[in-house]
Amino acid sequence: MTHPLRSIPAAFHSGKPLGITSVCSAHPVVIEAALSLAKETGRPALVEATCNQVNHEGGYTGMTPSDFRTFVMEIAQKVGIAMDNVILGGDHLGPNPWKSLPAEEAMAKAEAMIAAFSAAGFTKLHLDCSMGCAGEPVALDDETTASRAARLATVAEANKTDMDPVYVIGTEVPVPGGALEELHDLAVTTADAVSETYAVHEAAFAERNQQSAFDRVIGMVVQPGVEFGHSDVIEFVPAKASGLTSYLKFIPTIVFEAHSTDYQSKEALAALVQGGFCILKVGPWLTFALREALYGLDAIADVMDGHAPKNRLMSALENTMLESPENWAKYYEGSAEELFFQRHFSYSDRIRYYWPTKDASEAVKALKARFAGRTIPEPLLSQYLPNLTAKYFDEALVEAVQNVLKVYDAITLSK
Repeated sequence: MTHPLRSIPAAFHSGKPLGITSVCSAHPVVIEAALSLAKETGRPALVEATCNQVNHEGGYTGMTPSDFRTFVMEIAQKVGIAMDNVILGGDHLGPNPWKSLPAEEAMAKAEAMIAAFSAAGFTKLHLDCSMGCAGEPVALDDETTASRAARLATVAEANKTDMDPVYVIGTEVPVPGGALEELHDLAVTTADAVSETYAVHEAAFAERNQQSAFDRVIGMVVQPGVEFGHSDVIEFVPAKASGLTSYLKFIPTIVFEAHSTDYQSKEALAALVQGGFCILKVGPWLTFALREALYGLDAIADVMDGHAPKNRLMSALENTMLESPENWAKYYEGSAEELFFQRHFSYSDRIRYYWPTKDASEAVKALKARFAGRTIPEPLLSQYLPNLTAKYFDEALVEAVQNVLKVYDAITLSK
């Protein structure tokens, strides 16, 4: 069976660019929104988990690849979409979660991880071995990176299920979760770098007799000039990436994968697809929209109860983040006022790491209970959530996320 994503490079190189949205989140509302939209449009849903979120040791979500597949399957059953229409991907698969260990030890864990991803039916695999391990440079040379990637592909091939996986190579990506400083400009990946990356990976795969796997490399991660910080966004400028677009004709089997496309305009996203950046990753923007909806619903519940908003949900999350600062303290800086702003409203949305915690989950559950048997009046939606029309709690959350996904869906045109 031919992998559905192989149609993406074929379409671009035939002059009819198609794209696909890569939903990078483990939040159940985000997954539900993505699968519901896929059911509505008839287009495949691509859902990806990163090596830190999900791995054979559990990741920060506590889920193995098999667990994550079951998690997505349960939501698919709820939504009423067949898993045949859901593509599962693994992102940044490599030694990153264990880079504090010696290289061989970290790579052994990376092998176990990608074996678990492949065996669980994840069929889009981004190989990323660019990071140095203990005693190595922070960023490795292309040859070492490619050799380790080919090593992982060999393991993935040995553990694959019915459908042959497709691969994405390349590591010139924005900082996961957004930049840490104010943004001004970005260095776009050069065509020479693409040529070198492709050549060294092709040689490394051949050395391990994995030419068949390399033939299924459909994408390369590059930096097209998109990024977001705490409160600013660098929008895609096609002219700056024209060299990359032009060079794609020399590699007719691939397209580019763009990370950190969150908060781009509809026009910029369309231009990315037209330029060959056909796999569009989005994550923080989806949970940012979810947080906006939750805070708005908290205010609405208070008004419906006959008093001014008390921001109880925000206060609960503030306490949780202050008690466990490890997921934001290294990424946010400034005065007390600036840190408060960033904790709740940064585009990097590191608050997303806290929704699964016990305190945050209970706060959301308590908020939901306040809407039991109640319809949200239109004037309150107009005041606090003017982009939504849903009159009920759960539907409002899904609609908030889908409003972002529909921006992508309108321009990716993946049939």
